[in-house]
Amino acid sequence: MERKKYPLILILLLAGFVAQGTGYRTTIYKAYISNQMEAWKKSTDEMIRLKTNDPSYLLELINYQYGYIGWAIGNSRKKEAEKMLADAENNLSKLDESGYKPSWVNAYKSAFFGFKISMYPLKAPFMGPKSMKHAQLSVEIDPANYFGYVQMANVWFYMPAAFGGSKKNALEYLMKAALLIEKEPEQLIENWNYLSLLAFLGQAQMETKAYTQAKNTFDRILKMEPGFSWVKDELFPQLLDKIKNSK
Repeated sequence: MERKKYPLILILLLAGFVAQGTGYRTTIYKAYISNQMEAWKKSTDEMIRLKTNDPSYLLELINYQYGYIGWAIGNSRKKEAEKMLADAENNLSKLDESGYKPSWVNAYKSAFFGFKISMYPLKAPFMGPKSMKHAQLSVEIDPANYFGYVQMANVWFYMPAAFGGSKKNALEYLMKAALLIEKEPEQLIENWNYLSLLAFLGQAQMETKAYTQAKNTFDRILKMEPGFSWVKDELFPQLLDKIKNSK
């Protein structure tokens, strides 16, 4: 008789996760600022094991998968990135089929094409336009979705200049994204996406030689999170070198 209680208990636990959030937001945020990606991966794997088609749960999981895939690609962990990308695309298909938050779905479609371009550069002529198309759809569907503008910035920032890429255009989209997310105070609390957006903004300012603005952005980030290792140990020193060499 006792065995029959377990499915009910699991359902109640899952309902609690869906109603109150998964509880992984803080863990992911701390992993991001300290570059503890093992903790990030562990949390993502735990969420994957708790199988559910709840759309809000899947959207949160996709976001964490998105962040980890980008890190894996940047650290030459292609097989790991491929595996997680396949799972993330499967989750995204479920949201797409259900019609849940199409602006977000299209933003992630854009990002996932971007990841494939990073892993398979020869496919860029085919996948680049698709990435741009879905980023544009995202902001057309919901002009208030900051994440769509982040993907527009990604497309322009990483597109080769020979094919029309523009760091200046990317910077404009990032500034728009920052203005939008900062209108939602709840989005600024322990949200790795917000810090990522600001770091990307600083990078774009640095690449367009807006060094004073980049320094202000990095100073702002480190005032918020003094231990943010990526900015403290990599981006800020890069900026100081560029400033020194520009004199």
